[in-house]
Amino acid sequence: MAANFWNSSHCKQLLEAEEVDVVHALDRERGISLDDFKLIKFHMSNHITKLAQHIKVRQRVVATAITYMRRVFVRKSMVEFEPRLVALTCLYLASKAEESIVQARNLVFYIKRLYPDEYKYELKDILGMEMKVLEALNYYLVVFHPYRSLSQFLQDAAINDVNMIQITWGICNDTYKMDLILVHPPYRIALACIYIASVHREKDITAWFENLDEDMNLVSQRL
Repeated sequence: MAANFWNSSHCKQLLEAEEVDVVHALDRERGISLDDFKLIKFHMSNHITKLAQHIKVRQRVVATAITYMRRVFVRKSMVEFEPRLVALTCLYLASKAEESIVQARNLVFYIKRLYPDEYKYELKDILGMEMKVLEALNYYLVVFHPYRSLSQFLQDAAINDVNMIQITWGICNDTYKMDLILVHPPYRIALACIYIASVHREKDITAWFENLDEDMNLVSQRL
């Protein structure tokens, strides 16, 4: 993995929001609108999260899997890459990338229990899609998440309010229901989560924010 975010493949792959919100031509031909496109990715993120809870993997694996899925659909159409199979495969791939390996057969077992009417895929389907997903990702598997920055910022700001800390981490996890990880540096997402939580808890940490070398107008508009 790259020594830091700024030297990483993740940094080099950051996109403008307008580049992410693009429906592939093949999908448009099938009648998939931009709202449909966003909604499908939202549901696939939820499927990954729910499945991960049953197979008991770390949140970081979930976040990496969702990031992979969202990266895939920047480049590939949902007509060519069936979203449910992509979501399943991305979780399998993320478990290996994050060294928390899950057997593909276990994914098949649990996904059929959770969504018996939606998922008819077998082990061979996941293994076959794995190479296609890797190619779609250009074999770039490095993902930097906001979690490390968030932990450091909370400590630096001397935030001891347990409820605010829990809210902040919850907001951070919820950011993966959107494409923010494809557009913004992880540290900025972490700052935005703290900002929102501070507003929610009516906690004034303005002085701490002012000491940061960061444009708070950018931060406050991220989520």
